[in-house]
Amino acid sequence: MRADAVTSPRPEVSPGLYDQAFLVLLVAVSVAFAWIILPLFGAVLWGVILAIVFTPLYRRLRRSLRHRRTLAALATLVIIVLMVILPLTLITVLLVQEGAGVYQRIQSGEFDIGRYFQQTFNALPGWVTSLLDRFGLTNLSLVQERLSEAARKSSQFLAGQALSLGQNMANFVLSLFIMLYLLFFLLRDGDALVGRIRAAIPLHPESLRTLASGFTGVIRATVKGTLVVAVVQGALGGLIFWILGIHAPVLWAALMGVLSLLPAVGAALVWLPVAIYLLVTGETWQGLVLMAYGVVVIGLVDNVLRPILVGKDTRMPDYVVLISTLGGIAIFGVNGFVIGPVIAAMFMSVWGMFSATRDRATRVGTVR
Repeated sequence: MRADAVTSPRPEVSPGLYDQAFLVLLVAVSVAFAWIILPLFGAVLWGVILAIVFTPLYRRLRRSLRHRRTLAALATLVIIVLMVILPLTLITVLLVQEGAGVYQRIQSGEFDIGRYFQQTFNALPGWVTSLLDRFGLTNLSLVQERLSEAARKSSQFLAGQALSLGQNMANFVLSLFIMLYLLFFLLRDGDALVGRIRAAIPLHPESLRTLASGFTGVIRATVKGTLVVAVVQGALGGLIFWILGIHAPVLWAALMGVLSLLPAVGAALVWLPVAIYLLVTGETWQGLVLMAYGVVVIGLVDNVLRPILVGKDTRMPDYVVLISTLGGIAIFGVNGFVIGPVIAAMFMSVWGMFSATRDRATRVGTVR
């Protein structure tokens, strides 16, 4: 064998081909990694969300503890468990228990929403029934059937969730452990991790700062603003329901908290019909108390708390927040509560940067 055949040089490959091959490899390993952690998506997502929300608290604790990062991260983790995770776990257990109880009452016939509707309709003044008849809303059998079916399905869903919660307790505990474990390292090493991510993303530093600010701002605004307002409104509504002796106050509180996402009406979709029912069925003072409490206390929470908690963290219009939140929940479930507004914020930020770039290019072309 000739020596030149052994040492023959490799054919030249253009640098662009190496770049393309590396890009394909980068995308492939990124997709593979995302596929691996997909079963733990919820735990990872909420670990990141809690890290973003509680990073300011971690930094204050770190300064107080003479920059001991590990001790500050552990202290922050304990506060999160005591303030967030334990109360939410307790509320969830109470909610599914009450839902299972309501389902049993419906199955036994003790709770008949059609009968309650009939009582309310019979107590209405004549002019109201005439108005309902004019709009074709006096087909009581059909309305009662639909209301009863909706109540049955809702309570059946909650009863099923109670059973599922018991069966999947091991998965829940595992996900909770993974979230807390990840949260500890995100708090302790978050600054270094953010620096590495910013260095790896091929964007102009100013554009990267804008996107990062929008991302963290929307998450903090969603959790601090929308979520806290929903919790406060639901808690206040559940409290007055409990005081007035209305059955399943935790269930009603959860429903009011979810509906508080809707602007203007929100929790009133729950407490107002109940107040009307109390008034027309002879429980006058309970109905008046509930109506006054709903307008003065529950209704003002959104106007007072939201501006304080949200501040300037997000500049998205209310209708964009509403649409993106509901769409996110429809696609991603409960995780979409945060994912939807974040995607909307990124959409608006990217298109804003694109528009600004085109404007600068147009001005430069005009000057030339």
